[in-house]
Amino acid sequence: MLWTQHHCAIFRSTDGAAHWRRIEAQPSRFGFAVAVHPREPDPAWFVPAAKDQYRIPVDGQFVVTRTRDGGRTFERFSHGLPAAPAYDIVYRHGLAIDDSGGRLAMGSTTGSLWTSSDGGESWRLISAHLPPVYCVRFG
Repeated sequence: MLWTQHHCAIFRSTDGAAHWRRIEAQPSRFGFAVAVHPREPDPAWFVPAAKDQYRIPVDGQFVVTRTRDGGRTFERFSHGLPAAPAYDIVYRHGLAIDDSGGRLAMGSTTGSLWTSSDGGESWRLISAHLPPVYCVRFG
């Protein structure tokens, strides 16, 4: 299973990238960050944003979305994330999932770092005073 999110949309491939299916997502299909469950093919997390020229959260609402069914439906989570208006964006490598598939880490362009231990349903701020975060990883 392969996933990607970029300027055009979210896409998913089930055949080793020979073919890609466009995924419609709300509040936006635009964004950069993707985290995919390490052992299950259908769960994936995204950080949606407004169109390329703005690069801010949609309607100023910073959320993480999760699909558990391969992109048919999405849940939106914001508990522990900045309230609107928010201007955080997450770069392509700024969202990570650990080997268990239960913990996530996310860093933003405004220098904030969060973790989630419940599959992205709630977030805990680790630091709000970093330079722009380009990449997060679990060791």
